[in-house]
Amino acid sequence: MKKISLLLLVVLFFLPQMGFAKKKVQQSDREYWSALAYKMAKPILENMAKGKLQKNMQIEVSPSFDNRDKRVTYMECFGRLMAGIAPWLSLPDDGTAEGKQRAQLRQWALASYKNAVDPKSPDYLLWRKEGQPLVDAAYIAESLIRGYDALWLPLDDVTKKRYIEEFTQLRRIDPPYTNWLLFSSTIESFLAKVGAPYDQFRVNTAIRKCEEWYVGDGWYSDGPTFAFDYYSSFVFHPMYLETLQNMIDANARTRLDYKQYKARELKRAQKFAIILERFISPEGTFPVFGRSIPYRMACMQPLAMMAWQKQLPEELSNGQVRAALTKVLHRMFDGQENFNEKGYLTIGFVGRQANVSDWYTNNGSLYMTSLAFMPLGLSASDPFWTAQAEEWTQVKAWNGKPFPKDHVWRDKIKIYDLF
Repeated sequence: MKKISLLLLVVLFFLPQMGFAKKKVQQSDREYWSALAYKMAKPILENMAKGKLQKNMQIEVSPSFDNRDKRVTYMECFGRLMAGIAPWLSLPDDGTAEGKQRAQLRQWALASYKNAVDPKSPDYLLWRKEGQPLVDAAYIAESLIRGYDALWLPLDDVTKKRYIEEFTQLRRIDPPYTNWLLFSSTIESFLAKVGAPYDQFRVNTAIRKCEEWYVGDGWYSDGPTFAFDYYSSFVFHPMYLETLQNMIDANARTRLDYKQYKARELKRAQKFAIILERFISPEGTFPVFGRSIPYRMACMQPLAMMAWQKQLPEELSNGQVRAALTKVLHRMFDGQENFNEKGYLTIGFVGRQANVSDWYTNNGSLYMTSLAFMPLGLSASDPFWTAQAEEWTQVKAWNGKPFPKDHVWRDKIKIYDLF
């Protein structure tokens, strides 16, 4: 009996060495993305659906945080998170593990949207204080734009009416002469899209200023003076495109030819996507510069948006964009302290780096990083996910392989007022 037991132990020890052990199943890119998105979203949406976000969220603020009401943190984390994952939650239900998580998040999200505008809810958001709510109301509106059928249409009439009221009263805020004009235009154009009264002047002024502030090769100046930062990623390209599309959807008749403006802005966004792809090094890093850098992956938002909308320029393939973004996600999130003890994002770029925050940064602000997750809104069978991984531009360039030459790009579409 002892001999049999000893023989069994020997066999169990040597089988793995001989290659008979079960091989670990490698996680696909999509599985990795969706698991990370779920990890990011769960603490916010599960708590907010129960009206417990403001009770349970572990808040962190910048060492230089100004005197604004810290409760804006909750509005920031909800709006920014939902703007990133709305396309994903819009996919139809299925029986996969991912599909079950997605359905759970959607259920929590719909309850959270309701609580966000219910004055009797403990998680009623900070809609009516200070100027910052204009920013994060715009991200909430953006989430409802990106998930219109799955997130806006199912809301009950009372909740929809409350959103229209909250969005409308934000006209009390005079936005700074910067990218903030697009926060107003996103909200107002959303109101136009849903058939509510909207401020045409706020929409068209933002569009005209974007045209004045465009400096070439895909870059926008954040106001009259150019600043070298990622605000062309964080705000300009996405919200400008969405403002224009909302006005098209609303069949709005004004002086501006929204279809022509959108056609030109799309070309600019595609050029900027090319730049962002070229920023990604062979090691999965990209240049860190400018303010708001703790927004992490939001720097890549236009590249992710072009992939989700199937508008990648011909210079970029699905395989190379997915491979590049996946490499960056691994580099940024694997083994780093990006989440605090309660599962909420920490202040930093890669891990805890509070010194890189700005006076307006709290850890609700950081959920802008979800904006790079928009390609999850493509089905698992889409070429973005099924195409073979390819080397991206910097991998080819730094390994002595042929790579496409970059060149200046200029607008060719001329636009005139309709009347």
